[in-house]
Amino acid sequence: MIFFSIATAAVAPGIALLTYFYLKDKYEAEPLHMVIKVFLLGFIIILPVMILQSGLMLWLGEGSLVNAFVISAGVEESLKWFVLFHMIYNHTEFDEPYDGIIYATAISLGFATVENVIYSFAQQATVGTLLLRALLPVSGHAMFGVMMGYYMGRAKFSTGKDSRRFLVYSLLMPLFYHGVYDWILGNITHYWIWYIVPLMAYLWYGGIGKMYRANKRSPFRRLLEDRVNNSENRAS
Repeated sequence: MIFFSIATAAVAPGIALLTYFYLKDKYEAEPLHMVIKVFLLGFIIILPVMILQSGLMLWLGEGSLVNAFVISAGVEESLKWFVLFHMIYNHTEFDEPYDGIIYATAISLGFATVENVIYSFAQQATVGTLLLRALLPVSGHAMFGVMMGYYMGRAKFSTGKDSRRFLVYSLLMPLFYHGVYDWILGNITHYWIWYIVPLMAYLWYGGIGKMYRANKRSPFRRLLEDRVNNSENRAS
């Protein structure tokens, strides 16, 4: 019973957040099997992430900035970006800007979920501890995914230099904020909550704005509005 409670508490936040982002797709919902597939890819990449991080720790040492921005954020965000770019970016289902947010949050939350499960059993975490992790690490991964997906969506539907610029942003922006997040938690032992709460509020505020703007740029928005207008005209 305890095992089931801890496992549920570890998995539930990632699934709940992914459901939230999925339902925010206003105009052309993604195939559920694609979203689940990308979510499960997040499970799989935990192994290469752990291998790369172990190798970099031996090579670079464990300085606070190196650990936060290179070993932790750098490896995790780069690998998620690599998988998304090579498996999703040119996929036919990636047909509107918000799709980038869906798939990036899916892989990020898949990764965060398996990380949460490993932590819960390795550290014998309580449900209260897992609730805190839902509000911080899992939620943080979701916001880094929103950033990555938003700029990847901008890149997909831009051309030339703008496309390349947004593609670079899609890696560097989540990597930077992930590094800031990890540095705060790893180096500020007293009053860390006074730094992490404003950061999370800022990330959520910015993330919701990016979701709104991505939906607003959907090519299906105008089609839907035209259908509604035509229906109203016929009705009148």
